[in-house]
Amino acid sequence: MKFGPENNLKQNIYFQLLFWTALFLFGTARNYGEYDGEISSQMIIYNFCHWIFQIAGANFIYFILIRNFFDRKNYLRFSLYLIFSLYIISVANRIFLVYLAEPFFISLPKDSFYSIFTDMGYLWNHYTFTIISGAFIFISVMFVIRYKEEKENTAKLQKEKAELELKSLKSQLNPHFLFNTLNNIYSLSLSNSGKTSESISRLSDILDYILYKGPENEVSLSEELAVIDHYIALESLRYREGRLKIDRTAVLHSPASIPPLLYLTLVENAFKHGAGKTSGRTGIKIDVSTDESYSVFRIENTFEDDENSDPGGIGLKNIDRQLRLRYQDDFIFKVSKENNIFKVEIKTPTTL
Repeated sequence: MKFGPENNLKQNIYFQLLFWTALFLFGTARNYGEYDGEISSQMIIYNFCHWIFQIAGANFIYFILIRNFFDRKNYLRFSLYLIFSLYIISVANRIFLVYLAEPFFISLPKDSFYSIFTDMGYLWNHYTFTIISGAFIFISVMFVIRYKEEKENTAKLQKEKAELELKSLKSQLNPHFLFNTLNNIYSLSLSNSGKTSESISRLSDILDYILYKGPENEVSLSEELAVIDHYIALESLRYREGRLKIDRTAVLHSPASIPPLLYLTLVENAFKHGAGKTSGRTGIKIDVSTDESYSVFRIENTFEDDENSDPGGIGLKNIDRQLRLRYQDDFIFKVSKENNIFKVEIKTPTTL
């Protein structure tokens, strides 16, 4: 049960009606058993009078004392006010019973106010203990509800924080990707290449994917592979024939979903740090496979050995952060460099 701000009062009333009715019936049934299956109207009235002050006492202790003092770690004031409140509520309960309730069904000499206020033993055994027992059960239940709500709210806040961070990471990737692509088209336009119009058409398809699929939480693997083909074709326009050797294979045994732009960013990274920074022939190999449980994406590219070069760049750090936010620990992300070949492997569950 949640006591949110928009329906707090309504749900609180429903909960208390259910809780206190159940407690009253339980107390009545217990007395019924103690008196060999007989219970008088007088006993029900006594129980009802105690029940009213149980409700008042429990709500006062929880919503006033606990909320304003215990929760704020003001334990001394909480303890003092609790003792004083239990005394006052017990006295009020006894006065109500002796002077307002009993005259309707019993004719006995009334206890004096002095006796009511000073007979601590009788007050504790017949009034304070009853109030404490009801309040303890009520407050225990309320603390369980609070703990559950706080746990759910914490999880919700963490999820919202992760989603905001993911959106931030995507917003970092998109300008980075577009900057490199526009640079490519600009290079073609400077040479008056006839490939400029084709490159703009390819870019249009890629932008459509980024704008409409990028904000989503997941896309199908086939959609991501389709836009990767557009990107490879767009990049290939920049280079003379024979300059690039691209090998892409896909063995998909089952449908799969991934975060949008996840694989595309790696392909863009391979072109940027491979062919973009290499004067000779460059090789890029892409291998994608899926089964019922996992999707595996492997990409490798050749690069020129340079002490100052960073084949990973900001893109790989960004991807690593996205994977951790999205999959926690249920993924594999491997990056390696050996013999002028840069390799990246991602293994993720087939469904998000």
